[in-house]
Amino acid sequence: MEKLRQFLIVIGPGMLTAATGVGAGDLATGSFAGSILGTAILWAVIVGAFLKYVVTEGIARWQLVTGSTLLEGLTIHFGKVIAWIFLPYLLMFTYFIGAALMSANGVTLHAMFPIFEDAVDGKIFFGITTSIIGFGLVYKGGYELFEKVTHVCIGIMFVCVIVTAGLMWPGTEQVIKGIFVPAIPDLQGDGLTWTIALIGGVGGTVTVLSYGYWIREEGRNKSEDLSTCQVDLAVGYLMTALFGLAMVIIGSNVTIQGGGAGLLVNLSNQLGQELGPAGKWLFLIGAFGAVFSSLLGVWQSIPYIFTDTWLMATTPTEAIADRDHTFKVDTTSPIYRRYLMIITFVPMLGLFASFQEAQKLYAVTGAFFFPLLAIGLLLLNGRGKWVGEKFKYGPAAIISLVAVLLFFAWAGLANIMKLFA
Repeated sequence: MEKLRQFLIVIGPGMLTAATGVGAGDLATGSFAGSILGTAILWAVIVGAFLKYVVTEGIARWQLVTGSTLLEGLTIHFGKVIAWIFLPYLLMFTYFIGAALMSANGVTLHAMFPIFEDAVDGKIFFGITTSIIGFGLVYKGGYELFEKVTHVCIGIMFVCVIVTAGLMWPGTEQVIKGIFVPAIPDLQGDGLTWTIALIGGVGGTVTVLSYGYWIREEGRNKSEDLSTCQVDLAVGYLMTALFGLAMVIIGSNVTIQGGGAGLLVNLSNQLGQELGPAGKWLFLIGAFGAVFSSLLGVWQSIPYIFTDTWLMATTPTEAIADRDHTFKVDTTSPIYRRYLMIITFVPMLGLFASFQEAQKLYAVTGAFFFPLLAIGLLLLNGRGKWVGEKFKYGPAAIISLVAVLLFFAWAGLANIMKLFA
């Protein structure tokens, strides 16, 4: 029992990162890709989880070896322009991801408790309610309460979705082939498009930066802790991969329509026809566990990232380089709490209105986030002068980061071309 308790402590931040990265978009993409392409693209989930592991491990590597967050390291070595460029994108990310998560929670809860005649009213009411509940949990409980509540949500979503996938099991041979024999069904070009979306959608985007702040909360601040973080992240992204595999398997058994969070409701209705009311409720409970844990993770972590970015942008570079690296960005700081209020209330506007042109700008800037992150990690962790010869990237890590760079640059450009076609 003691060994199990220690293991659960080790995998804490990795599980939080995994849960935060799995939102309604990931659920919808996995199920829709499975519905269109079947189990032939299960391998894409594994690839996506691996690419996100490579990036997050690099974030932890830099921080544990140098004592600086990734944002501090980039600012110290490449100038405050990094922070000023990232800040506008972070503001847009806050608005759009906040609105999307409120909407996802609202739609899912309305499907579970249809107390409103109009589904839009249900989405708005439940979306606002979950946002305020998330605010209260993060504001009052800090990191510790957030961690406990999120672990409960993770357990619920994982058990419910995995059990649902087991009930819809298409056959062991078919699943093994989909994982180990890479294939992309043609479907007049749609096969490649959905495969790219599935790989890119696994494990979140900006939220991978959260891992650095959470390991500090856990007291991991030495280079010797890197191996612990590697195990932690491996387990976290394994869970992410299993969850993604389950969603593809579920989707491969039904024909679904719609998009975003609404697609999850349509999927639950399909499962109700296949498995009965118990199957529908099982999936909806798991889906709510996923979208609420993602909301909690974003509400808790994005204020960390904003606070760090704001300090990097407004503090003289010399002071950044010379200051000691004790954990100054915490949940009680005024900047953190003000931004927590912003992410709780400002994105509520997105429940009432759509800003299509702003969404295009966000999509375009977001397309460059992972390629630039990969370049930053290659530059920082690739120099023995900065991280030491023992911890600098070896050939395998460099190849993996280059793969991240090339894939997400290609996917980002494809997304931009699609938006303006």
